[in-house]
Amino acid sequence: MAISPQRLDAVRAVAETGSYAAAARTLAVTQPNISAQVRGLEQEFGIRLFRREAGRLLPTDLCLKLCDTAERMAEARQEAERLLLSRSSLRAGQIIVGLGNAMPGMALVAAFHRAFPGVTLKVETGSHHKITRAVLNHECDIGVLPDVPADPRFRRAHLASARVVAIAPLGHRLAQERMVTAKMLCDEPMIFRASGSSTQRAVDRMFARAGLSPRPFLTLDARDGLYEAVANGLGIGFLWQGSTGRSDGVVRLPIAEMQGLTIHETVFSLSETTSQVVEAFYQLVPPLPKQAPAASGTAA
Repeated sequence: MAISPQRLDAVRAVAETGSYAAAARTLAVTQPNISAQVRGLEQEFGIRLFRREAGRLLPTDLCLKLCDTAERMAEARQEAERLLLSRSSLRAGQIIVGLGNAMPGMALVAAFHRAFPGVTLKVETGSHHKITRAVLNHECDIGVLPDVPADPRFRRAHLASARVVAIAPLGHRLAQERMVTAKMLCDEPMIFRASGSSTQRAVDRMFARAGLSPRPFLTLDARDGLYEAVANGLGIGFLWQGSTGRSDGVVRLPIAEMQGLTIHETVFSLSETTSQVVEAFYQLVPPLPKQAPAASGTAA
């Protein structure tokens, strides 16, 4: 038989109370249960844990040492329980949030902090691939990304509509256009993101739908680097609309081929997660505004 916490608790209870019956009452189990736990240990290891004296069970020296070890183990278990409870408490817990874009996820993080100031917040940023893997590997409790797939492993809540726009330097010849097309963009030097980026996945799909295969003259890992490259006149880049509060140095250009696509910035976590802190985060996700019904008939 293994040395389980229950068997050690039984030994400690007998050592403290002096009898199987009293130990059983202390642990709210039956007396045969206690005696079986203690005698099982004695028989398995060929040892003696108690001696009987004047009708009372007294611990041997070996038993006293075992009880000391068992007490330290019990304290460690209690500390582990306190740690787990504090991790999920709305008064003193912790949550790790993974963001692909600064916005709108950061606004939700700020709203959570205002509602639950006792919870420690940690924010990880990175590509779509990095944040998705962090949620799957339990490195992040919750993620906020655009274009999260309908995966049964994930619980999802849509936070906002999302659409990729082109960004051009101020003064660029396309800067005055109300909308650009994929073909127009192919005539310009383009700056792409690395393949792990959700922005780049949406851009690649857009060009593929248009039957185009453009080649960028520059590929960058980070969104900030792409933004600075465009602002400094190196070419045309792409961002999720509303993904950053910055507006200096560039013009945002809607793309015709991106119109009418249903893409969302989504809050997601592992379906198995039941943390009170994670649940509270979901409760702060505002409902999406209802879209107006399409007008019937044909315009004159």
